[in-house]
Amino acid sequence: MTPVDFSRAHVAPRVGRMEQLATIRRYAFEDGKARGMRAFEVANASGFAFTVYPDKGLDIGPASFNGLPVAWTSRNGAVAPSFYDGASDEWLRTWSGGLLTTCGLLNVGPSCSTGEGAHGLHGRMHHTPAEEVNTRTFWRTPEDYVLEISGAVVHSRVFAENLVTRRTIATRLGWPGVEVVDRTTNEGSASMPLMRLYHMNFGWPLVDDCTRLVAPPHRVVPQNGCCEARRGEWERFAAPVPGFREQVFYHHDFPAGADGMAEVRLVNERLGLAAAVAWRTAELPYLVQWKMPGAGDYVTGLEPANCYPEGQEAFGKRGMLRRIEPGETVEARMKVELGTT
Repeated sequence: MTPVDFSRAHVAPRVGRMEQLATIRRYAFEDGKARGMRAFEVANASGFAFTVYPDKGLDIGPASFNGLPVAWTSRNGAVAPSFYDGASDEWLRTWSGGLLTTCGLLNVGPSCSTGEGAHGLHGRMHHTPAEEVNTRTFWRTPEDYVLEISGAVVHSRVFAENLVTRRTIATRLGWPGVEVVDRTTNEGSASMPLMRLYHMNFGWPLVDDCTRLVAPPHRVVPQNGCCEARRGEWERFAAPVPGFREQVFYHHDFPAGADGMAEVRLVNERLGLAAAVAWRTAELPYLVQWKMPGAGDYVTGLEPANCYPEGQEAFGKRGMLRRIEPGETVEARMKVELGTT
């Protein structure tokens, strides 16, 4: 198939409105537990389409490539943040899955109690509606027509933290990918923990018993003894297994390119389909891999992070907990790109 010329000079005489080729369509759910929740549906003439949920931390929900779903959707489906219960592991009742779930900012992993108070599983970021939400489409250069979504997610509590994350989600005409940039600022007056894990969730048919995780040479650390016994199998995936016990591997020391980004690829040769996940290692030094080929919960997570998903209390005892000082801004950058093998 001949590549399409998406330059401005070629496109402008051929279309009356750019929505013919690339759109950000806004809507709100009208039924069930998602009723009233906003959604932005993005398409860009590349075969790649995805949905952003402004009311759930500007996270990304369903995604597809050439009509095939690539992101995992949980059995909960889309759930509005009003149903969120931060106690213990109740997070699991309102987690929708999707291409991107942001975990943090004070806790990643099991619930715990610290000097900042009680923290539920994976923190509050995913269930916090964004403010100052905006969308725009524009020619950045004569070759690049950009679709952009932005907003601020405020993680705050009286007498405690005031962490503001300004997120930008961008794609461009004809590119089968999406880039996410977060800039988190401590707008409070005290030093605070900063735990961030970007839970990218891939499901069937991309993930199947023929799928492989392809990565450059690096160090792999199993989460526990059960995972240690499966250390040599981290890059391979199985068919659905009833009652499977999830496995987690911590990946370290990835080589980064000139742009500071490391990359891994999920490859399904049977479908000729691949998903590349890239992230900047300076701020996110680890890739957490979640293997869950359980029947009915068939998913794998590729999760750039600055921490292990052990909870703030346990991870803090390792002496590895990142903190953010008053006035400090910390950036994180990642992208997902779909393609053929």
